[in-house]
Amino acid sequence: MLRAFEHGVNWVDTAPVYGNGHSEELVGQAVTLFGGRRPLIFTKCGRRWDGRDLPPRSDLRPDAIRTDCEASLQRLGVDVIDLLQFHWPDKDTGVPIEESWGELLRLVAEGKVRAAGVCNFDEELLERCEAVGHVDSLQAPLSLIARDSADSLLPWCAAHGTALIVYSPMQVGMLTDSFSVGHVSRFDRDDWRRLHSEFQPPKLERNLALRDALRPIAEAHSTTVAAIAVAWTLAWPQVTGAIVGARTAEQVDGWIGGPMVTLSEGDLDAIAIALVATGAGSGPLRPSRQDG
Repeated sequence: MLRAFEHGVNWVDTAPVYGNGHSEELVGQAVTLFGGRRPLIFTKCGRRWDGRDLPPRSDLRPDAIRTDCEASLQRLGVDVIDLLQFHWPDKDTGVPIEESWGELLRLVAEGKVRAAGVCNFDEELLERCEAVGHVDSLQAPLSLIARDSADSLLPWCAAHGTALIVYSPMQVGMLTDSFSVGHVSRFDRDDWRRLHSEFQPPKLERNLALRDALRPIAEAHSTTVAAIAVAWTLAWPQVTGAIVGARTAEQVDGWIGGPMVTLSEGDLDAIAIALVATGAGSGPLRPSRQDG
């Protein structure tokens, strides 16, 4: 985090369920080094964890949202959360989304939260929230491989003035210079990528063929494949920002140049051709042309 902040990154996305609160504590420690000019903090609510060996579950009951917010404020060590987001739709408690969203908007009105957003919501849920009060942001997956969000969610955000924050722009590490087939066998036993179809044949080979097709473009821009993958998501005019993860400071150095890369129409055309040729992923092939 500190390496990213040193390079000018001015916001960080986290969630209580990441490490059962540990991630928020680490973010809180990092931002204290900046005093009143700290990076913005985006976190989430609405996920319960009952034990290390049990999967998390959704809970967007109003009382649970408020409890999550108070706990996050304490772990982060701040007086206000810059952006609080519903982590996932609530399919477990049966509470209407209108009640949940109304509670989050009350937290904004009380000054505990500056902006309210959602993650992984479809158009129907977005419309229901918007009818209660404005949705400030949506977080959705978008990468060269996972492109389906570009079909409907991007236009919805543009039409409603909702910021779009995309995650996994490097497809969870696959669209990087060093990733190989051998990495899959070395994943931890509980790493979900082991069983994900994009990391298994035949999709794995298609995805790596796409990654290799990005190398000449990266070389032309004197940057990395990872930076090109990030730049492609930011080339969509509806996209406000991209969440990029790193386990080490060196990995930050690998993608930090992405926001500074401006892909030309020729670059975008070449990438679209590579998507068709390799058969990697699904969804729209490229952002709209700049000339309309």
